[in-house]
Amino acid sequence: MTGYGRGEIDHGGVKFSVELNSVNRKQSDIVINLPRDFAGLEPRIRQTINEKLSRGRTSVAVVCQEGMNGARKLALDTPLARSYHEAMCTLQKELGAPGEITIGTILQAPGVMRFSESALDSEEAWPSLERALGTALAELIKMREREGKHLAKDLIHRLKVIRREIKTIRVLFPEVVKKYRAALFDRIEKAGLELALDDERLLKEVSIFADRSDVSEELTRLESHLAQFAHHLRKNEPVGRTLEFITQEIFRELNTLGAKSNDAVISQHVVACKAELEKIREQIQNLE
Repeated sequence: MTGYGRGEIDHGGVKFSVELNSVNRKQSDIVINLPRDFAGLEPRIRQTINEKLSRGRTSVAVVCQEGMNGARKLALDTPLARSYHEAMCTLQKELGAPGEITIGTILQAPGVMRFSESALDSEEAWPSLERALGTALAELIKMREREGKHLAKDLIHRLKVIRREIKTIRVLFPEVVKKYRAALFDRIEKAGLELALDDERLLKEVSIFADRSDVSEELTRLESHLAQFAHHLRKNEPVGRTLEFITQEIFRELNTLGAKSNDAVISQHVVACKAELEKIREQIQNLE
């Protein structure tokens, strides 16, 4: 499911900003972009998100900015500056190059003087960062919940369509044996065979067909699976994987139903059920 959330918090003149983006994915995948000084907090951020989200590709962007009144500390690497100076002096002697090595030249060397990326220790920063993350998660979850409610309405509508088809099949099913019996007697009559309507062989043939084409158990299981699907859909908890399993079971029962029915009209209704169920299967892959 898709969603976006943003959280900000000020901590001693330092502003923490957390942005979350989530897109559809069957499994959970978290990509975290952190300032270098806070790399050690990645496992905590990942755990916090995993406790709230079980599906989707979630991108996390954490930014740390000094406020207007925040004191930006200057980091000076004296040992590195000394090393640069010694190396420059050595190189000047070896090349016999003229010129003066000034303090300005040394300060311009990479890494000697820079503004620190963070004036806070990661452990000290975590409580504030956690609150910003919580705010962003709350916004993202609300957006996903709105999308989930919209998807749920669509799924409920498709369940109703399948239920109507199953109800129609249940009405048509008793007529299948009657149609087979009438067709069998018609073939015998056209073939010029003289058999009584109560002939034991005919009755046995009709009985075997009735037993093989009996789909009452499949219809009962289908109705049960549909009821379970609707029940789990109303739960206020992650149900995506459960619904996937139930959908697979519904497909299995529909396949058996279509194979056993031996009736073109019923087969058409089974195909209609499968068409709706395929749309349901695509949708629930996006559900939490």
